[in-house]
Amino acid sequence: MNTAVRQASSAVTAVIPARGGSKGIPGKNITPIGGVPLVARAVRACLAAEHVTRTVVSTDDPAIAAVARAAGAEVVDRPAELSADQSSSESALLHALDTLEERHGEPVGVLVFVQCTSPFITTEEVDETVLAITRDGADSAFTAVPFHGFVWRTSPDGAPAGHGADGVNHDKAFRQRRQDRHPEYLETGTVYAMRVDGFREHGHRFFGRTQLVPTAPERAIELDEPGDLDRARALAPLLDAADLPRRGDVDAVVLDFDGTQTDDRVWIDETGREMVAAHRGDGMGIARLRKAGIPVFILSSERNPVVAARARKLGVEVVHGVETKDVELAKWYGDAGIDPQRIVYVGNDVNDLPCFELVGWPVAVGDAHGAVRERARSVTSAHGGHGAVREIAEWILGKEL
Repeated sequence: MNTAVRQASSAVTAVIPARGGSKGIPGKNITPIGGVPLVARAVRACLAAEHVTRTVVSTDDPAIAAVARAAGAEVVDRPAELSADQSSSESALLHALDTLEERHGEPVGVLVFVQCTSPFITTEEVDETVLAITRDGADSAFTAVPFHGFVWRTSPDGAPAGHGADGVNHDKAFRQRRQDRHPEYLETGTVYAMRVDGFREHGHRFFGRTQLVPTAPERAIELDEPGDLDRARALAPLLDAADLPRRGDVDAVVLDFDGTQTDDRVWIDETGREMVAAHRGDGMGIARLRKAGIPVFILSSERNPVVAARARKLGVEVVHGVETKDVELAKWYGDAGIDPQRIVYVGNDVNDLPCFELVGWPVAVGDAHGAVRERARSVTSAHGGHGAVREIAEWILGKEL
């Protein structure tokens, strides 16, 4: 049996190092992109990979550990001495390997090192990087993107003044056409894979024959600064595959009122009485959700009695006239014993964002504020008050409702 085949039968373990204490973006590793925390995005990609047999998060932070477990990962508690700013990723990986091999009583054959600060990791990237080892016989592998830029280097400190800049990957006196240049690649920092015996011997992620795995340049984003976070949130609706809640994912639906069940307008008569318009299709969707055994809860900061009146007509529980909607939401699902990761919360404006942080399925209506759409896991095609709730009911129950 050749090495590649023999290695393919060994355990393939993905380790996602995710320490707390990020300086550039506080709480970075559990910051949501497209409604899903970064570490959970990485966990999902690894769990869905055909060639990964175990997915593990190494962390020193209880909040990160909780999110990782909720997403389906095993957790290794990383000691403080391996969680400082100067600690290397390799030290965390070696600690995780030692812990896992002792915990499970079996060696790891291939280690997959995944960085959750790359939010647009795909299952295909994970699998192809593993296959570079198990199928192609490489010792180490990594994801990279094609690069055609001209790299320059300025004078080092202490060089004579006026030395200027020099080309690094080109002769500045000769400008080659893009099609005439030898292909170059940039390391993405997303996925690495390596044979464990070689990694233990060399103590570094690159050794022996190293193979690169080309990936899509538009996905090669690493989150280091707040501006990176804004870019990733803007790109998530374009790069993420449609992610819609289905019946097996949902135990409850929580709805904002104004702008979600209405079009966010209000009619005011000469006495100051306010009226709003609701969509009958939304009422049908709510009725079918309830018939399917899915609790529906209306949570609104609006004090207008029309909110309670609409809830009575729909036969659903309501709390309105509250400023701290997230506090009320946490109390409601805590009292009801519902896992917040299985709650769909539907909103349209920035006061819904604290609730988005609490649930597994934050959903924005189609005309929601931009910041809300960027942080949503799913966005309806219908606008608020124009059948958005009915659309969500169809996601969950099927179009036949």
